[in-house]
Amino acid sequence: MGHPCVAVLLVAASAVVSGARSYTAVGQWSANAPQHALADLTGAAPAGSDSVALDGKAARGSRHGQTPAAQLPAAMTGDGRTVTQLRVPDKTNEITCFAALLAPFDLTGVTVTADALHTQCAHARFLVDEKKAHYLLVVKANQPELHRRLRSLPWKDVTARRYDREIGHGRRETRVTRALTVTDLGLDFPHAAQAVRILRHRTDRTTGTVSRDDVRAVGDGQGFGAGSCTRLSAVSLKARTRAVAPSAGHTKPQSTGAASSKGT
Repeated sequence: MGHPCVAVLLVAASAVVSGARSYTAVGQWSANAPQHALADLTGAAPAGSDSVALDGKAARGSRHGQTPAAQLPAAMTGDGRTVTQLRVPDKTNEITCFAALLAPFDLTGVTVTADALHTQCAHARFLVDEKKAHYLLVVKANQPELHRRLRSLPWKDVTARRYDREIGHGRRETRVTRALTVTDLGLDFPHAAQAVRILRHRTDRTTGTVSRDDVRAVGDGQGFGAGSCTRLSAVSLKARTRAVAPSAGHTKPQSTGAASSKGT
């Protein structure tokens, strides 16, 4: 997880004030500093942001012998600013850290996106009831009944679609987003009001390989927007992917409606 230069300098200055006199000492101070202190030094307040995305990564080089790699769930705003991160305690997982990661921040009106690991009833209640936030969460097999219900919705009948196209990082990507109101379906998930399907085609500009992601998500229906869906797409890289070898007959996905490259 990257941090702005100012945040790195703040951490280094705090370490020096505390007695660190070398790069190694600064690194040791940073490694041993309390999580809340590092969050105050490196984080950006999410208040006023359209969306905040949660994602977790294993810290590179942190595995030692039988000690597993450190898991670092983090939160980022839609414009790429790091809000906070913490290390998952041993013998637990990211699910137990969800509320602790977000509890210190004002999330009123902010849409929180996360992958399927965090599609938990308790998380939805925490966001809407306690933090007055909104949510858009990926749904996969860890919520089997909800996943089945979302897959069975009449997605082919949805004529209103948003198209987003991007080129960068050596690839060309097209995302097609559809949404359905589900308040009358009795979905057994707190505050569920909207279902979303994101179909993403990605073409490697070097090899020509095409991948296809088909992602379903559920939201409370209040904070849905292009920014939150973009962040959702970014944190759902573990979605079911199908790789297609390039061929002479392959063409890029075509729009079926009159939509601009950045949506309607």
